[in-house]
Amino acid sequence: MHPRFNHDLLVIGRQARGLSQVALARSADVTQGHLSKMENGLSEPSEEVLKRLADTLDFPESFFSQPDRVYGLPVSVHPMHRKKAQVGQRALERIHAELNIRLMHFKRLLQAIELTTELPMPQLDIDEYDEDAEKIAELVRRTWLLPRGPLQNLTECLERAGSLVVWCDFSGAAIDAVTLSVPAMPPCVFLNRDQPADRMRFSLAHELGHMVMHRIPTSEMELQANEFAAAFLMPAEDIRGSFRGRVTLPRLASLKRVWRVSIQSLVMRAKAIGAISANQSRYLWQQISLKKIRFREPPELDFAHEEPRLLPTILKLHLEQLGYSVAELATALHTQEPELRRMYGLLGNSLQDGHLRVVS
Repeated sequence: MHPRFNHDLLVIGRQARGLSQVALARSADVTQGHLSKMENGLSEPSEEVLKRLADTLDFPESFFSQPDRVYGLPVSVHPMHRKKAQVGQRALERIHAELNIRLMHFKRLLQAIELTTELPMPQLDIDEYDEDAEKIAELVRRTWLLPRGPLQNLTECLERAGSLVVWCDFSGAAIDAVTLSVPAMPPCVFLNRDQPADRMRFSLAHELGHMVMHRIPTSEMELQANEFAAAFLMPAEDIRGSFRGRVTLPRLASLKRVWRVSIQSLVMRAKAIGAISANQSRYLWQQISLKKIRFREPPELDFAHEEPRLLPTILKLHLEQLGYSVAELATALHTQEPELRRMYGLLGNSLQDGHLRVVS
């Protein structure tokens, strides 16, 4: 019998590889009944069975002996294009598994360092502000002493406030972002790397809205987070002047790079603050549909993504200042070296320089 076997991590390992119980049992040459009992904590694998499971799932055997608890996905997991969509159960399971694995990595990486936080993360319950997400967005900008006008780098702001911002693949699922806030860890915002930069910024602002406003899930929380994101990225009094005169698609295209949001976000914001009429808004949406840019705006209008710096800096500290090789770091994180390189973009032992805000 293997000591300290964590049955929850057997489930996580299977989900991470997109396998059913039947498929794993067949590949590892165990009965499904035995596998089911192991996953439910009613039985433990022999050393031989553990080796077969680890080899099949391509995890080190030590992965299954970690003491970490497993966390569920938050209610605020939201689909792309800001509308309800079906995300397959298998895809959700893979996302759930990957995020838990990453949380375990981060927990171990943070043991060796001390994060310094430059900005406070406000906690402003929306019920205490008459459900006014715009007001809360204004208060957060004031708390962070942000200048008026377009916000140049939202990712940097969240990192300065102590959040880890991480790009993920999300197994091709139509999910923009997920935030996990667990005990003794900084908030972790996982972003779908396949989004254009404008949508990614809105997704990140949306997640910030959840972190600031919502302690308990409600039926209105997604709408409120969208309202917060729009107000935070495009404050009414700052952007109103941009909509003076005739608002056309070419005009909005020129504003896209200034405000670093999508054309569609600009249309919705102009309508929300009364800068254009309902008829003008309807006409602009018709033009967006005719030009077939509702789901993908013209690539020539794209601007650069805001790349996270804090996590690369933490990895850089381990590889350069603490002297780990990638292989040693993989061993410490209970994962295989090729997977570690894939997950964090490690090329050799080098990483891009980040804003060093960690202290050994």
